[in-house]
Amino acid sequence: MAEIKVKLVKSLIGCKKDQIATAQSLGLRKIGDVSVQPDNAQTKGKVNKIGFLLEVTEA
Repeated sequence: MAEIKVKLVKSLIGCKKDQIATAQSLGLRKIGDVSVQPDNAQTKGKVNKIGFLLEVTEA
């Protein structure tokens, strides 16, 4: 199954609570944190919600 690598590149300070919760559900807590996630509909929805904070690449 395909996977994507998600990296937090912007701060969560000043973001809405639901955006912070989405980042934490992806395993991202601090700037520079990297997480490998499955490339499915749930992950794409999370990435779409906070895409402006992330850098996404193929794993």
